[in-house]
Amino acid sequence: MNRLGSETSPYLRQHADNPVDWYPWGDEAFARARAEDRPVLLSVGYSSCHWCHVMAHESFEDPDVAAVMNRLFVNVKVDREERPDVDAVYMQAVQALTGRGGWPMTVFLAPDGRPFFGGTYFPKDDRHGMPGFVRVMEAVGEAWRTQRDQLGEQAGRLHDLLARSTGFGAAGGAESAAQLSPEVLSQAVSAVASQFDPRFGGFGGAPKFPQAMTIDFLARMYVRDPSAETLDMVQVSLDAMAAGGMYDQIGGGFHRYSVDDYWLVPHFEKMLYDQALLAGAYLHGYLVTGEARYRRVVEETVGYVLRDLTHAREPAFFSAEDADSDGVEGKFYVWSRAEIEQVCGEDADAVIRSFGVTDAGNFEDPHTGFRGNILHLVDRREELPEAVARARAKLFAAREQRVRPGLDDKVLLGWNALFLRVLAEGAAALERD
Repeated sequence: MNRLGSETSPYLRQHADNPVDWYPWGDEAFARARAEDRPVLLSVGYSSCHWCHVMAHESFEDPDVAAVMNRLFVNVKVDREERPDVDAVYMQAVQALTGRGGWPMTVFLAPDGRPFFGGTYFPKDDRHGMPGFVRVMEAVGEAWRTQRDQLGEQAGRLHDLLARSTGFGAAGGAESAAQLSPEVLSQAVSAVASQFDPRFGGFGGAPKFPQAMTIDFLARMYVRDPSAETLDMVQVSLDAMAAGGMYDQIGGGFHRYSVDDYWLVPHFEKMLYDQALLAGAYLHGYLVTGEARYRRVVEETVGYVLRDLTHAREPAFFSAEDADSDGVEGKFYVWSRAEIEQVCGEDADAVIRSFGVTDAGNFEDPHTGFRGNILHLVDRREELPEAVARARAKLFAAREQRVRPGLDDKVLLGWNALFLRVLAEGAAALERD
């Protein structure tokens, strides 16, 4: 029996028709696990997560896979945005086990909740060196029956590790606090600089996440101690992200992250907290440099949230928009050259030149073969030509006729607070009531 139909989370309701015997997080699931001496299969994700959808389509919607899940485990589905407390604990466990993390997150627990094995996305069948989900479940089930002592020891070690890493004041105490000084900030700048990509901006390699708080920190440090190197890290990063496909060149707002080094191909979900943090970073970049292009990004990003993520009846903002529409990642955002020419008319040549449009395109959905162009600014610092500015309005109107990505209409206090902060700061700094 699937128990998710009456849940408030849109993500849990997406799984309400799965043939999996899902439980929401709670005592009922663990009581059953203890009574039947079965491990718990914990699956954590969120509604706008592309790879969560992939694993759902491949495995959770498949009756044969669901039968294995129901036979071997008590299955629990968690929305990480609704239960960040649960997500944080088990993400630490998965990172300790595998050296990496992400969503969907798949964790196997003893009936008392202690994790003993886990990972992220598992394909249905063995693929690209990754073990198939069914094979993983059968192996875990066999180990639970025949190697219970070893699994208990593993769970104990993980439990102790998590207890140490989450204990406040476990080490250092007053002695560590006494060592805090302004030198810590300089050391942080040096550490960030060692990871900086001087060509494409950002920190580290692909996949690249927009490290808004790092950029904001660097902008504050530049005000405190002006340095050309610090300012360069701020500007190269802000320019590259806003010029890439990670920024929605037509409707404003930022996608989740880039799969490549140069911010071209994103995963297309849009999260409220990213809009808040990145709009704040661009606002501070504008205040530090006076560059009009940063102000434009702030205004367009705020405009996106006020237009598409704002509750119609309550003073509140929704959580996210999906990466997929019509079951295809990026379909809402990607264009063919023929579409550009049809919509833009005499302005099409300028759009094609400014946004790097080609016949072959620069994006393909690996699951469906859908191809097209992710629009991006070829010249990072170019102010948009008048023809392109005209054409953007036409492209936006045409795009509004497409099937929109799914909306996660949860209202989360913390994410709303982040966005309210940037509204307050932006209102004062830009004199925009």
